[in-house]
Amino acid sequence: MVTFAMITPTVAVIALVIALILFGPGKLPELGKGLGKGIKEFKDATDFSEDDSKKKKKEIAESKKEEPAESKKEETAESDKE
Repeated sequence: MVTFAMITPTVAVIALVIALILFGPGKLPELGKGLGKGIKEFKDATDFSEDDSKKKKKEIAESKKEEPAESKKEETAESDKE
């Protein structure tokens, strides 16, 4: 069974040699640059979504804290009317 945790230096060298054979020495730097940009954009997108979800959680928590106070005001207003 092969997992990502089992990638050894030997396996990495073999993968690089195969990539060099398939794409050639001229195309390999371009592929690496494109891969790096893709990884960076993915990380930026996940960081943005994590920040956004944290903000939403804070807003929900704050609104839950405020709701009971509003409902008590409504109850007292209704009881005063009676």
